[in-house]
Amino acid sequence: MSQDFQQSIFEHLNKNANISPDEIIQVAQSVQNADFQDQRTVRRLVKQLARMANKPMSQQKEDQLVDLIISKSDSIDYSTLQQIFKK
Repeated sequence: MSQDFQQSIFEHLNKNANISPDEIIQVAQSVQNADFQDQRTVRRLVKQLARMANKPMSQQKEDQLVDLIISKSDSIDYSTLQQIFKK
């Protein structure tokens, strides 16, 4: 993941969800060796981040995000994430 992409995610989460970069880094470190091809692992992370943001997430959006991460874990960009969350 590029540095610009990481920074844009941090800025977006801080602005829209009031999640600090430190909180994100803490979560990232906790799953550093996680298998992002494993649906259970990815779903747990998505739910954890939604709770941190205090934002409800429909089952449909959660499923879309989990599927996206599993299928394209090394090629996800910001615009793809935006499309999911605008639906």
